[in-house]
Amino acid sequence: MERLATLLDRVNEHVGNVVRWAALLMVLLQFGIVVLRYVFGISFIFLNEGVLYLHSALFMLGAGYTLLVNGHVRVDIFYAKLGDQKKAGIDLFGHFFFLFPAMALLLVWSWPTVQLSWSIYEGAISVGGIPASFLLKSLIPGFCILILLQGAACMLRDLIRVRGAIS
Repeated sequence: MERLATLLDRVNEHVGNVVRWAALLMVLLQFGIVVLRYVFGISFIFLNEGVLYLHSALFMLGAGYTLLVNGHVRVDIFYAKLGDQKKAGIDLFGHFFFLFPAMALLLVWSWPTVQLSWSIYEGAISVGGIPASFLLKSLIPGFCILILLQGAACMLRDLIRVRGAIS
């Protein structure tokens, strides 16, 4: 089980290592937009949308990596005081009854919209923008799949920890 969890982790590690560059590109692009606007008096809608696309990719595709490194916000009033096995049990419950159903529903409900967007190659959000809204919408199922993969890896590790308490 540990090997499978590690294999699933690697997917989000690789995606996280690629997507982290979106943060740098986003900052550089935003800096370029500010210089163009306030120094040269020039503005391009597609550059502004580029920041939106990079921001979306960073957060949607980086969510699985954030789960991998346990970086999501937790309200742990009681959780922090518990032992490893009890934490693993709570995490198993949360993954099985909240994470997986929520991601499965989002994936199922968003798929027709993404499919329609691809079938017509949905264009720009604004006139003069990036003519690829279908790519932006494709981030939703990508987000769901990456979170589901990382959730499965977390569940496998939680099962190992819970079984360690039983054995």
